[in-house]
Amino acid sequence: MSTGTVPDPSTDPADGGQVTADDKLDRRVLMVAGVVVLGAIMSILDITVVSVALETFQREFDADTSAVAWTMTGYTLALAAVIPMTGWAADRFGTKRLYLLAVALFTVGSVLCAMATSLSMLVTFRVLQGLGGGMLMPLGMTILTRAAGPERVGRVMAVLGIPMLLGPIFGPIIGGTLIDNASWHWIFLINLPIGIAAIIYAAVVLPKDHVEPSESFDFVGMLLLSPGLAAFLYGVSSIPEQGTVMAGKVLAPAIIGLVLIAAFVPWALRKANIHPLVELRLLKNRNMTVALVAMSLFAIAFFGASLLFPLYFIQVRGETAGFTGWLLAPQGVGAMLTMPLAGVLADKIGPGKIVMTGIATITVGMGMFTQIGPDTGYAYLLGALFIMGLGMGGTMMPIMTAALATLTDHNVARGSTLLNIQQQVAASIGTALFSVILTNELKDSRFVQAGTALQQAGGDQTQVAAILQRFGISPDQLGSLETLVRSDMADAFATVFVVATLLVACCLIPAFFLPRRKVAPVDPTVMAGH
Repeated sequence: MSTGTVPDPSTDPADGGQVTADDKLDRRVLMVAGVVVLGAIMSILDITVVSVALETFQREFDADTSAVAWTMTGYTLALAAVIPMTGWAADRFGTKRLYLLAVALFTVGSVLCAMATSLSMLVTFRVLQGLGGGMLMPLGMTILTRAAGPERVGRVMAVLGIPMLLGPIFGPIIGGTLIDNASWHWIFLINLPIGIAAIIYAAVVLPKDHVEPSESFDFVGMLLLSPGLAAFLYGVSSIPEQGTVMAGKVLAPAIIGLVLIAAFVPWALRKANIHPLVELRLLKNRNMTVALVAMSLFAIAFFGASLLFPLYFIQVRGETAGFTGWLLAPQGVGAMLTMPLAGVLADKIGPGKIVMTGIATITVGMGMFTQIGPDTGYAYLLGALFIMGLGMGGTMMPIMTAALATLTDHNVARGSTLLNIQQQVAASIGTALFSVILTNELKDSRFVQAGTALQQAGGDQTQVAAILQRFGISPDQLGSLETLVRSDMADAFATVFVVATLLVACCLIPAFFLPRRKVAPVDPTVMAGH
């Protein structure tokens, strides 16, 4: 009779005890996923919830648009500063401790934001929020990937993708409802019970950290990369306000940021630099590099176009912000239907074919928006959003799977940090790009310009006559001006959606080179001689 231990049916000795790819996500992994999703919901919802409160902040603090925009910009710059340090900090202090700290910072920052009595206080506390929020996504990806193992990373990435896709949709609904029925303070106070629950949940569920503090901190890298990213993103985020890339407020910080980032590259790749702030040697991993390129193009197109959908419904169709959120819901429904299936297939056959199918589907849905007018039927619009959602469920998270599934456990934290830096930069570029294109398209319409000028003029008949003369509009056209404005605005949106469609279609090129079968994890840092 054998006296050996009974083998664990959830493991395969041939795989070194790793969970086999056929196993479903067990209860332990799902519990960990719940922790991460809770943190992701707080971080992602907060960005979109605050976006609908900007007009309220203007009235509350008697400030102009550019000053109030700092409530968004300050948060973004804090993210850019802290994300590069997350990989090192996770290895140095442990993911559980750092995750608890990140949630605590975010929660405390939220409460302080609700207590702010001036705009400067609100911006300061938003920065504190951003320091915590910036760590939540890369840490969450690291925790989930380590818990599930490389064989099941596609399925856990699908779980994490739910708040990433639903946040931009339901954020405006929640924000608008809270502002209309309570006050702006509640868009921040709502994070208090969620944050407390997340801290307790994480403390109980996440496994105890076992770290050996051996890595030294890359101070030079931090002084180059963190301010470099912050300066570059500040310059890019100033483009919509300035209306041109050539403005000094755009060029000066963007160039300074690019110089600092460029200086970081040779520093990070030095052989003597064993533990750089961001491990660029991971780019020796072909799948990681291809996934980063694909994610960059997709994030520019996706996050840029995400700005257009609510603006179309609000500005052209005259819908409220709250109702617009519900109109965008089919996108989230479509993603929820395909995301779990895409996660399973990415684990079994590799993400390549899935991502290409997803991108092709999004291209069809986005292409439908190139045909919109001022009175396009809602069935058509909601159908297009649903088709796009189906594609998105098979795109973003499988791309991340392609990057992380090929990394060894030691490099997962560094890989997720690199992914989140790239996604933040690409999203900022996409938002700025589409804002400028849309603004310039609207400027080309004399009817849109005349309509804006007439609103500012109020009922002053002398000014009204001067405006009509300046834009070559006859008094007979005044009665139908609103219709002409809506028509030209719809044409402008349709033109910008052409650009978005072409950008999404371009994602097919890097997606073609993603792996189409399961790939074993490798360590590019070892390949590089470390």
